Amino acid sequence: MDLEKKMKLRSSVRSAYDLQKTRMSLGLRIVNNMKVKLGQKPGTREEDIPDKEKQKIIKTVRASYERITDGVVVNLGSYRKLIKKDAYDEVISDYGELTMADLYVTLLSREEEQFKMLIPLIREFPIWTEYLVDVKGIGPALAGVLISEIDITKARYVSSIWKYAGLDVAQDGRGRSRQKAHLIDIDYIDSDQNPVTKKGITYNPFLKTKMIGVLPGSFLKAKSPYANVYYNYKTRILSRELSKLHTHNMAMRYMVKRFLADLYVAWRTLEGLPVEPDYHEGKLGHKHGGPDDTPN
Repeated sequence: MDLEKKMKLRSSVRSAYDLQKTRMSLGLRIVNNMKVKLGQKPGTREEDIPDKEKQKIIKTVRASYERITDGVVVNLGSYRKLIKKDAYDEVISDYGELTMADLYVTLLSREEEQFKMLIPLIREFPIWTEYLVDVKGIGPALAGVLISEIDITKARYVSSIWKYAGLDVAQDGRGRSRQKAHLIDIDYIDSDQNPVTKKGITYNPFLKTKMIGVLPGSFLKAKSPYANVYYNYKTRILSRELSKLHTHNMAMRYMVKRFLADLYVAWRTLEGLPVEPDYHEGKLGHKHGGPDDTPN
């Protein structure tokens, strides 16, 4: 794999998500300002806004736009009709708020441009053109994350990828996290050139955030074949009498691990590297059916 191309892709992917994070943070501020003006008190629900007519503003924006802030900034005209007064005074009442709105639009435009720039970069990698491009639910952004964050040459086993993505199981039998029991000792040299040991995580937090916080929703929304893995696994563990949230999280984690197992095989094969069976197949004799995995 071309290291220079990979580092260029990684820089572009990280920059795109940095822009997204900044844009979303600013968007939350704009939306919160709007809600306060509509009468929603901090810590209360949108349904608690006293003026029922003003509640329609948020509902209309949510129905019309995927990002509520886009509606707040762009669709001022419809607010005039809904609240029957000058929407400028109601939503953006001073120059500071107008500047925030303008900055939001600018950041959104730059963010979209940055994500579009990933397309020609990922085309340089066979794992995209020969495999990921055909995986429903995986777009250029997620492909960019996978390609730029995972070094498939170092992942001898699929469990290596699971561990790096924070999807392995810690010593206490729980899913890997930042809790104290899951941290390890990390040795490094401080600014004074003295050896120091500190507690740290064992995984790539950026990769884990995308694998747990973004990828599952993308598979389910796209009705990817991997969604079958999610629903089948939920059915499989119903007898454990877990909470709905716990069941949901376990099924999402399992779905992502099965996808990464398939990615491992495809990627290592394309690179001409040996492919090892995962623990369940190699040691326990279990067989997985890929995206159409069914309960056994």
